[in-house]
Amino acid sequence: MRKSHPVRRAVLAGAATVSGIVLLLSLKPASDPGSASAAGGAAPPVAAQSPQGGRGAGAGTVTGDAAGTQYGPVQVRLTVSGGKITRAEAVQAPKGGQSDRVTADAVPKLNRAAVAAGSADIDAVSGATYTSAGYVKSLQSALDKAAAAAGSGSGSGAAEEGSGTGAGQGTQVLTGDAAQTQYGPVQVRVTVSGGRITGVETLRAPRGGRSDQVTADAVPRLDRAAVAAGTADIDAVSGATYTSAGYKQSLQSALDRAGG
Repeated sequence: MRKSHPVRRAVLAGAATVSGIVLLLSLKPASDPGSASAAGGAAPPVAAQSPQGGRGAGAGTVTGDAAGTQYGPVQVRLTVSGGKITRAEAVQAPKGGQSDRVTADAVPKLNRAAVAAGSADIDAVSGATYTSAGYVKSLQSALDKAAAAAGSGSGSGAAEEGSGTGAGQGTQVLTGDAAQTQYGPVQVRVTVSGGRITGVETLRAPRGGRSDQVTADAVPRLDRAAVAAGTADIDAVSGATYTSAGYKQSLQSALDRAGG
């Protein structure tokens, strides 16, 4: 039989096919899913998971308005948790010359007093009258903002029997009319919550010359008296008759807007 016979060619082709199949089977890759990593292939990325749970109930931070003083502005930042001051710090305070020493001595004392009192009803630090007055003013501003934020997140309270129309309306921040005095205007902003005064801030008061000292001494006392009395029926501060009269007039104007 010659080499070119058709039968011989068929037999040789069949043998080659069988050999090829055997070779392919011997080279078949492993089916283990982990073999890609073992061979240096990159494993598929795992998606990062966000921590479970909603927004935490951590402490809130609120910054009061900067209060101008004869030696520079004072501004207080509070951390409030559970309705209490847990930390107080002055983010602005008088600087330069003698003010550096006064600030370094007074501010830590004022911070501790604010946390201990839980309010702006704190004593001035001896030798730091202006810084103390500015601190108290900015502190009260921060407390007012914290109260307003807390009030905006709660429902209206029930109206109290015998109270004015402002009661039971959550927290209101009301600004009285500017009252003109012989030494300059006085204007008061009041925070009223549940029909009661919870904070008072003096926006304008006599300034310049001796008025600076009178204002720094009288205004914090008037603010505290207004909160304690809950009305504009408060005593004038000795030596600040005109400022006291203007304060009471503006305070009453604000309360009238609240229905108090």
